[in-house]
Amino acid sequence: METKRLDTNQIMRQVIYALVLGVGAQIYFFGSSVIVQIILASITAIIAEAVFLQIRGVKIKPAIMDGSAILTAILLAISIPSIAPWWVVVLGVLFAIIFGKQIFGGLGNNPFNPAMLGYAFLLISYPVQMTQWPGEFISFSQGIDVIFGLNNVDGLTGATRLDDVKTQLMLGTQIRDINLESVSQLWINVGFLLGGIYLLLRRIIFWQIPFSLLLGLILMSAALFFIDPSQFTSPYFHLANGATMLAAFFIATDPVSASTTPRGRVIYGFFIGTLIVIIRVFGGYPDAVAFAVLLMNITVPLIDFYTQPKVFGK
Repeated sequence: METKRLDTNQIMRQVIYALVLGVGAQIYFFGSSVIVQIILASITAIIAEAVFLQIRGVKIKPAIMDGSAILTAILLAISIPSIAPWWVVVLGVLFAIIFGKQIFGGLGNNPFNPAMLGYAFLLISYPVQMTQWPGEFISFSQGIDVIFGLNNVDGLTGATRLDDVKTQLMLGTQIRDINLESVSQLWINVGFLLGGIYLLLRRIIFWQIPFSLLLGLILMSAALFFIDPSQFTSPYFHLANGATMLAAFFIATDPVSASTTPRGRVIYGFFIGTLIVIIRVFGGYPDAVAFAVLLMNITVPLIDFYTQPKVFGK
């Protein structure tokens, strides 16, 4: 029996459904300001998409209704601090839609993952705002006050576990003297993992990319941990912290900017996982998902060229 092919809108909706558990965990630990950022991002994405479709002379409604702009907005909104100023998420989404998607001709033509391009733009341009994560659960009213500049943010912020560990290691602290546990990060990653399994079962994404990404991350972090466990964290730490599961199942699997051949997907995912660990450990940014994905996006044409399946009979 032939499986019914899903259209773009159905695929995007399935991916959004799969995000619910991970986003729900973020809301549980950090507060409903996450929802505010998602709403801001979604409104900005729809307006930006409509304006540029009008400029390009393309029908607006079909492109808006495919759900790709909304998904880009959600992925970016849940990747940035939930208490970042409103203009941060607006600028990030504008950059993602315009320079990550529309400037290349819209969905299907973009060589880079739009959400990660927007994230990288924000991290490079506004590093202070992009590192002010909530240190505790904040109420809806507090979130509104902080996001729209009605309250002082300093008392509500704290470093992520990745950032905290990286800072302490730079100061000469050994791993055994650092608290590596982060319950919130663990459960957020579990939420995205379960959502990713749902996408695999529905055959919305291919298994090769998440499997090879996690394999690359585990092997690279295990090798470093074996060399010097006092200075490098274990594979479990890398799996349970940062945007690891979000990257493996929702970001690296973008069907447009990822590799399209079976062997190519394995290579593509493996090197993303490896680069995440390398940049986390030796780079200047604690979480490296955006840069690892964008670097591998550049290599996709080369990977696909050399991993094309052989034509039967040749």
